[in-house]
Amino acid sequence: MSEEKTVSNVKPFKNLGAGVVGLAILLVVIGAIVAIAANLRLRFDLTEQRLFTLSKGSKQLLGKLENDVTLKLFFSDSARDMPMGLKTYARQVRDLLREYEVAGKGRIRLEQYDPKPDSDAEEWAQRYGIEPQQANPFGAPVYFGLVAVCGDHEAAIPGFSPRLEQSLEYDITRLVARVAWPEKPVVGVLSSMPVLGTPQNPMLMMQRRQQQDRGWAALRELRADYTLREIAPDVESIDADVKTLVVVHPKSLSEKTLLALDQFVLRGGRLVALVDPFSLVDLRTTMEQNPMAMQMGGGAEPSTLGPLFDAWGVGFDTTKVVADLAAATKLNDGRGGVEENPAFLSLGPDNLSRADLLTSPLSQVMLPFAGALEARKTEGVVFTPLITTSEADACLVDAATLQMGFDGLKHQLVPDGVKRVLAARLQGTFKTAFPNGIADDGTNAVPDRLKSGEGAVVVFADADFLHDSFCVQMVNTFFGQIPQPINENLTLFGGAVEQLAGHTETIGIRSRGKFNRPFTKVDELEVAAMKQWQAEEDRLEAALRDTENRLAELQRQKKGSERLILSKEQQEEIARFRQTQAQTRRQLKDVRKNLYRDIESLGLRLKVINIALVPCAVACFGLVRGIRRKRR
Repeated sequence: MSEEKTVSNVKPFKNLGAGVVGLAILLVVIGAIVAIAANLRLRFDLTEQRLFTLSKGSKQLLGKLENDVTLKLFFSDSARDMPMGLKTYARQVRDLLREYEVAGKGRIRLEQYDPKPDSDAEEWAQRYGIEPQQANPFGAPVYFGLVAVCGDHEAAIPGFSPRLEQSLEYDITRLVARVAWPEKPVVGVLSSMPVLGTPQNPMLMMQRRQQQDRGWAALRELRADYTLREIAPDVESIDADVKTLVVVHPKSLSEKTLLALDQFVLRGGRLVALVDPFSLVDLRTTMEQNPMAMQMGGGAEPSTLGPLFDAWGVGFDTTKVVADLAAATKLNDGRGGVEENPAFLSLGPDNLSRADLLTSPLSQVMLPFAGALEARKTEGVVFTPLITTSEADACLVDAATLQMGFDGLKHQLVPDGVKRVLAARLQGTFKTAFPNGIADDGTNAVPDRLKSGEGAVVVFADADFLHDSFCVQMVNTFFGQIPQPINENLTLFGGAVEQLAGHTETIGIRSRGKFNRPFTKVDELEVAAMKQWQAEEDRLEAALRDTENRLAELQRQKKGSERLILSKEQQEEIARFRQTQAQTRRQLKDVRKNLYRDIESLGLRLKVINIALVPCAVACFGLVRGIRRKRR
């Protein structure tokens, strides 16, 4: 009996020991899995715009690195005054920098520093140019910036801001390229407007009566990667070290200057041309300089490259502006209301060429009062559209009527079913526009003129889209006042210059996607309503003109003092018009009500889908699973 009791007492201890050993083995296995998984970067980006994945262009550029690049992230992680929003954004920046480290395949090394007060890390942050900011007036300064170091070359992003998340990847990749390939190409800038800023008057600056004009933000962005050289509008030759030339609103260029541009392209120079049939920026500048210009017959002057376009097979009518009902922009009408202006174009993915690397990553571009480019058959030059209007809703309107506002072009909004080209790429063998020279060329500094040559040109039929008013807004952040893009105009222009003068890989770096999504269906409803509204309004105005003509005819039939009294026929005519006017206004109200009803109906359907569909799907799944288990 005693042996049986001993055996029975040992079994529980054996079972307990086996359980402990099994649990220990399980914990070891789980720990091994966690350790292995921590070193594996298995990520799945399920967002439509690939918000958490490096662009192809970034990966290609990192793959070409010949020297090691160290990325030093300075972030005041331990600062109690660091705003929570910046801490969250810092995690996103860290995740993206780790993607660079992986894609660099050993060429990119990430270092992180917490610059605490009076520490070596803070001293290095200040030495590199990372800007300290006071999150709390009574606290220590905080830092959030990035430094790239490659050999003896270094460059920095002084401060990150969540408001510039859209350009984060582009900024980091450009930072890497800046230190890996430090030589800056020379880019010439020729313009009839002060795009690079205006010279400062020292006396006014000392008296603080004149603020510094740093030029347009789009050109300021280029200074980080290129050496910008201002080219006078009356230049007669382009310097040999200028490989790329940006021409903005070239109005009234002389033949000698046009010849200089002609020879620049034929010698292999790359040209980015921004011409404009109606420059709102130029009009504003003219009015500021001479308020009486409009009354004296002046105003906005168009710009073109004239004979060069003719030689290159490009048609450009400086008297016409493109209108597109499908790309109308909502603007302040000056009376406290909002109106949709179809000549102020807000263009989306459908308007941007998906086949070209320059425009395929873009989704939102704004072109105010752009012209139309036309491809004419020219041997040797390939004309590739980059930006186009819709086909069903576009037309041309007179540029002169735009000075009268939106009312001046209403009657011209008749879509003609033609898709207009707003920007294009020209590539191939160009022929000179001056085969016989020019009338007076004695001082032109081109000893042996070229007759033809290989070249590349990107033409935009608008110049205003590059002005700060139409592409950025200045915002105040913890790291100072910085320009925040309101669309992708800067990316478009920067990509064009990169493609012709810089690293072509950076063109493939799309701007980071946006979390807010456009309501395309609502936009389609608004376009249809606008067409119907325009038709009803045109009918009302036609009836008004017809009534006025009949009233005038009845008035002419009167004699003497009868003209001062309304006849019975005139009274009846006025009554009929008022009745027509009231009916038309009711119809216009019905159009607006139907639009709102359709939008509300669409919103209701979306709410039902978002709120009810998922619970219903889960409930159905539970019922099906329960029935199957019951059958088993």
